[in-house]
Amino acid sequence: MDTENPSAPSRAQSGSAANPSRSGRHGGGIVHENTRHTTRFVVIGNHLAQHKELSLLAIGLGCHIQSLPAGSGADIKSLAARFPEGPTRIAAALRELEAHGYLRRERVRTSTGRIVTRTVSCNQPNHRREAADTGCPEQPARPAAERPPRPKGTRTRKGLPAVPQPSCQSPALLQTAADLLAGLRRHDSRLLLSASDTAHLAPGVAAWLERDVTPTAVRHTLTTGLPDEPLHRPAALLAHRLTDRLPPTPPRRAPAAPPPPR
Repeated sequence: MDTENPSAPSRAQSGSAANPSRSGRHGGGIVHENTRHTTRFVVIGNHLAQHKELSLLAIGLGCHIQSLPAGSGADIKSLAARFPEGPTRIAAALRELEAHGYLRRERVRTSTGRIVTRTVSCNQPNHRREAADTGCPEQPARPAAERPPRPKGTRTRKGLPAVPQPSCQSPALLQTAADLLAGLRRHDSRLLLSASDTAHLAPGVAAWLERDVTPTAVRHTLTTGLPDEPLHRPAALLAHRLTDRLPPTPPRRAPAAPPPPR
């Protein structure tokens, strides 16, 4: 009597199940059910969607920005009003996209003479177009002699002092630093920082954190011993403290000796 071949596929198996290479399924991996788009779609490169260094928030934000029509708001305030992540995390994600060439900001003069910041989204980093192709032609700057004089009594805002820079600006480290800065107002309401101030100070806090200083110790340094009078430029004061009180780099620890053989 013939014996049944135990390695033969059963009749209940489909052709695709018997040959997983044809269905593309290997174990519990993703299975795509795709329908071709004909309207309201955008082509996103895998170099962005599957980027190995960008955070998930930066990848998602980059895809969203590339899907926006020309002229849409892509600043921190507009994006924070659209998404629940808040201005601090969005600012950090935008910096990631800038660092990898998916965004750049340009200062341009409009036809009325105003200086505005234009955000340029690049779906192919390092492939820069001419200014005329961006949909917002850049106006030539007027000679200095033609610029209207600054009204008397007005003062330009001073830039913030430089802060220490970490040796490795990882997204996770910068996010921890930004969250710490955003929480300072809970300890002193005068330390309410703008998104741009937070973005400037975050690398300074990150430099402390990578020197094995705990977030609690950094927070204590920034919030204790403040003057009693109103703080007109709290971000400048914090920048000074981050620089002036920066601890030294901790010494490298020698690797532990292996345990003696028994």
